[in-house]
Amino acid sequence: MTSNLDEFDRKILTELQRNADLPLETLGQRIGLSRNACWRRIRSLEAAGVIRARVALLDPARIGLPLTVFMQIRAALHDADWLDKFARATRALPEVQGVYRMSGDLDYLIRAQVADMADYDRLYQTLIARVPMGDVSASFVMEEIKHSTELPLSRA
Repeated sequence: MTSNLDEFDRKILTELQRNADLPLETLGQRIGLSRNACWRRIRSLEAAGVIRARVALLDPARIGLPLTVFMQIRAALHDADWLDKFARATRALPEVQGVYRMSGDLDYLIRAQVADMADYDRLYQTLIARVPMGDVSASFVMEEIKHSTELPLSRA
C-alpha cells in the first residue's frame, strides 16, 4: 500500500498521527477534502493495514511508570523452541513495550516501562524464570530527549 499513498493519504496520515480524534470536518478543512472523502480514505487505509490502530498515548510518569529500561538479551539457545518460549513470555508481560531481534553482538533488545528499580527487578526475575537466558544487562533512561510515534511520511 505504501507505494499507492498519494498526497492526500500522506496528509491524512500525518494529521491522524498527531491527533487520531480529529473530527472529520476539521481534517477535511486542513487537507482540502470533503468529510466523506476523508472518511472513505481512512477506511481504505485501515482495510489495507496502513492504519493498524487508533490509540491514546499515556504519560508513563503520571500513571506511576516513570522508569524506561532497555534490556539487552543474549539467548541461551538459538533454536525455534527457545524463540517461541521467549516470544510468548515477553508478549505476556504488560511492562514490556517492545521486543526486537537485533543484528550485532546482542540477540534481543527489550524496551520496558516500570515504576522503579524494584519493579524492574521483579520483571527481570519473572522473565528469567520463564525463559533461560545466556546474558541479560539493562540500561535505564535518565533523560528522554525525543520520543515520537509519528512516522515520517515525506519519504513514503
